[in-house]
Amino acid sequence: MIYDFDRVIPRKGTNCLKYDFAVRRKRPADVLPLWIADMDFQAPREVIEALVKKSEHGIFGYSEPEEEYFDALTGWFKTRHNWDVAPEEVVINPGVVFSLSAFIRVICKPGEAVLIQEPVYYPFRRCVLDNARKLVVNELVYDGEKYHINWDDFEQKIRDHQVKLLLLCSPHNPVGRVWTREELTRIGEICLRYGVFVVVDEIHHDFTYNGFRHTVFSSISEDFKQISAICTAPSKTFNVAALHIANVIIGNPKVRSAFFEETNIVGFSQPNIMGIVGCQAAYRYGASWLDQLKTYLTGNLDFFRNYLETRLPELKLIEPEGTYLTWVDFRKLGIPGRELDEFIIHRAGLWIDDGHMFGQSGCGFQRFNIACPRITLEKAIKQLEKAIRKQS
Repeated sequence: MIYDFDRVIPRKGTNCLKYDFAVRRKRPADVLPLWIADMDFQAPREVIEALVKKSEHGIFGYSEPEEEYFDALTGWFKTRHNWDVAPEEVVINPGVVFSLSAFIRVICKPGEAVLIQEPVYYPFRRCVLDNARKLVVNELVYDGEKYHINWDDFEQKIRDHQVKLLLLCSPHNPVGRVWTREELTRIGEICLRYGVFVVVDEIHHDFTYNGFRHTVFSSISEDFKQISAICTAPSKTFNVAALHIANVIIGNPKVRSAFFEETNIVGFSQPNIMGIVGCQAAYRYGASWLDQLKTYLTGNLDFFRNYLETRLPELKLIEPEGTYLTWVDFRKLGIPGRELDEFIIHRAGLWIDDGHMFGQSGCGFQRFNIACPRITLEKAIKQLEKAIRKQS
């Protein structure tokens, strides 16, 4: 099947957080949204058909995944990531952020330290603070081209604060790094040395660009497998976030048991039947759709990069190695702090994510979601150009 990612599918009036809630979130009603990380593309046809078939059956009682579900899941991990996962290592829950919060409670006592690497996906910070744990930040270093880990600071923070848990974003949202095997190995060795457990948000692991390959942290060694948990979901890969299903792979049986118990404590038992059906269909039949999508997204990235270089050289794209999110440096415009966000919303008519929400080091940057038809991306960047030219 050939998929048409250029087709614009109206989303207003569908209870869509991205398009229907601008006014309630204090944005103009006609703002063009490229913020939250879902896509403006329909899920694979096979996923839609599987959900329709289940809907037509008409009974939505308590459900559990059967063997076919785990076959689809583990087959995908093996084929796409050369990662061997046993079905008994999988714990199903409603989402990756849910999992982060649960792990914080499982691994750390109140007041104990959790380390994050900002600028990073903003729920990382929120999950630590909302669960009354000590937040420790190892800021990534931007060299003008890409981001790196400050290794001295990383180890010192772990040692000085007796860090119990690292929340690792891989591939990294928002800066787009696909951590190399060597970088992940160094992280793992330091965490082994100091007894730090590593929870890895790999929700974007199916999105890497040419020349980059994602490495699953726990696949590097048996030692790493025992000190880590890998949080995955079909939501980003196949645009099925509303199905609320995630698969957390935990190699350490004691941690797995404690995590499973924590999900019981908060009242979660059987997953959503539509999540089971959609996830199984996506992993079994979605490979061709994803391959076509990645080609389209590469074209969007090429268009976005070329437009900035030729028409908006004041802005700098931090070249993404993975994800469908782009991180752009706006600092040359000289618009301070929250004024930049206001300028983009009210002058350019765009709703994108202001960098400050990802941590203090994100100030002056903006995150764009380029997973949309190219005509939408072109409209957005032209609105931004017009606003910048008027301002200058």
